[in-house]
Amino acid sequence: MKNMRKNKDVGIYGLTAKWYDKNSRKSRMAEMRRYADEVASQVSQNANILEVAPGPGYLSIELAKKGFDLTGVELSPDFVKIAKHNAKEANVSVDFKEGNASNLPCEDHLFDFIVCSAAFKNFKDPVKALCEMYRVLKLGGTSLIIDMNYEATPEDIDMEVRKSGMKGFDKYFVKFAFKTFLKQGAYTKEDFMDFLKEAPFQNYKIVKEGISLYVYLYKL
Repeated sequence: MKNMRKNKDVGIYGLTAKWYDKNSRKSRMAEMRRYADEVASQVSQNANILEVAPGPGYLSIELAKKGFDLTGVELSPDFVKIAKHNAKEANVSVDFKEGNASNLPCEDHLFDFIVCSAAFKNFKDPVKALCEMYRVLKLGGTSLIIDMNYEATPEDIDMEVRKSGMKGFDKYFVKFAFKTFLKQGAYTKEDFMDFLKEAPFQNYKIVKEGISLYVYLYKL
């Protein structure tokens, strides 16, 4: 992961994107609903929300079901196509479009809330991505990054996979991924604090939970 992101943002394409969509549909919907509940607890009714790197789009879809206005900016055109299909199937409206986290195709001061889950470690330039989140966020808004904690223990990972209910190949592949290349590409709390020294967000909170870090960024 570290080597892959040296030259460009890491995206998921083709058959791998289709597998990721299928696996998410089977095993990650409860997680997406928890994330959606957390976002919903932070915003007012009818908030305008951006998801950076939504993948197959399930978090955005869950938030759209709650009545929020959703935009999703995704690097992979394959995921944009999949996410649009999933939103149509769920009978919700989400503006999924292709774009890069380091150059978001969005106006300044547009969103009340920004969320990015399980993707921040894929970005070539994390500081630029943070700067872009700040740019498109309204004054008084919040960004939330949820991603794997480099310091997650093998026991944390085993518990996470058990909670997902995955079985067979999916279970063993995801556990392998968490313990190898995903963990190797993940950041620590201290890494995020270093990034934030170079970004405009001055107020933040970082919470460790299970295998994840929840990074709350406030534009005050």
